[in-house]
Amino acid sequence: MELFPPLAARVAHSSIGAALAAGGAAYAAQAEGRALAVALCVVLACLGLALRGYRVGVRCGPHQVTVRGLFRTRVIDRAAVTAVTDFPAIRWTGRSGRARWTPLTAFQAGPGELARITAAKRHQVARIRRWAARG
Repeated sequence: MELFPPLAARVAHSSIGAALAAGGAAYAAQAEGRALAVALCVVLACLGLALRGYRVGVRCGPHQVTVRGLFRTRVIDRAAVTAVTDFPAIRWTGRSGRARWTPLTAFQAGPGELARITAAKRHQVARIRRWAARG
């Protein structure tokens, strides 16, 4: 099962990178030489951040869970998952036996967030918790 935050939250996640890319593009329009090359690299990186921000979410499969965050995607074996916290985060045990945790940034509630968006995120975390309990 693939779980994503509501559309408004996904757009909000991607707006960070989009705003930075717009600022970089405005700078690039006036830059020359090396500064232009650096500005274009920054714009591309920020566009990548905007795309990742829109695609944040969790994929729960039969043998593993894939957590796509703003900066990183982590794949965790289902057998290694020990808990899903209210933070929200997945607690799991690494192959070395070390206790680890991976935050579920897609489903973290913000202070000024609409109640319906927060409720939808909590519902998704509950679905992940049920998936983990079945393993």
